[in-house]
Amino acid sequence: MSSLPRKFLFTVILSCNALAFAQTPPAMETEADFHRAMDELSNWGRWGDEDELGAANLITAQKRLQAVALVTQGITVSMAHDIVEEEAVDTSAVLNRQVLRVSPTGASDMYQYSGSYHGTIHSHLDSLDCHIMYDGSGYNGVTYQEVEAADGCPRGSIHVHREGIVTRGILFDATLLPGKATEEGWLEPGTPITYADLLALEEIQGVKVEPGDIIFLHTGRWQRRAALGAWPTSDGVAGYHANVAYFLKERGVAMIGHDMWNDVAPSGIEGVFLPLHSLALVSLGVSIFDNLDFGRLAEVAKELNRYEFLLIASPLRIVKGMGSPLNPIAMF
Repeated sequence: MSSLPRKFLFTVILSCNALAFAQTPPAMETEADFHRAMDELSNWGRWGDEDELGAANLITAQKRLQAVALVTQGITVSMAHDIVEEEAVDTSAVLNRQVLRVSPTGASDMYQYSGSYHGTIHSHLDSLDCHIMYDGSGYNGVTYQEVEAADGCPRGSIHVHREGIVTRGILFDATLLPGKATEEGWLEPGTPITYADLLALEEIQGVKVEPGDIIFLHTGRWQRRAALGAWPTSDGVAGYHANVAYFLKERGVAMIGHDMWNDVAPSGIEGVFLPLHSLALVSLGVSIFDNLDFGRLAEVAKELNRYEFLLIASPLRIVKGMGSPLNPIAMF
């Protein structure tokens, strides 16, 4: 084995790991399991030491063309929620919208968030290298000291997606899982969606995740909020279990999204808060969409019996930005 080229050995190891994960993912129950996975799943250096795209490298020109071919009916669906302007127990910040001028010739206004658009309420995309860090570093080794010195994200900022994100999107509608959803059509806070659940949803929905896809998890968060009111995140959040990280690696998922902050809460791993955020953003290089709204998308997908679509997302062109509010569009 020692005589084999290093790259060949790396490929063999990855292939063996992928086969193992396809059977049953390794345990993800303890803090030690989490730390092991951070090393085991790492994509650091896979696309070069200076890479800023991470798993988005898997969105190739060919992948985009295949995604465009999915459009057969010309139906477009927004995947963002209306921007929240009123305080509530789940709002980390609100938009302050101020009218500046009204006259016979027109009007103008000003938009300003009361805090960060990151958090629990605004639809946004996290930048890869700087928003979340593990032991002081983000994806591919960008350190918090570098961020501090640059007064922003020096590599892997949201600006790397200035040409737009175009690929195949897949909606995983967790309300279709037997025994998971309430009669009203949502998952209760704290409900985990695991690696095994995603495999089950592939079968239920008749779709298979492939390299370069972006997967979105619908739990009915906004429907529950509309019916019962906002609730504090301390009461729980339905979302991805941390062992989904193995699914992301195995399938070559480019990015993930959710109708809250992606991670289930409580996480199920004592001492680790939002483990999938670290595993995805820092280790795998998988960017994250937070606080999207899939209510209408779930209706259209069910009506068409199609859970794959062309995904178009256009982050703002912000140099050194650590993320961006945005309105992703699904097109059938």
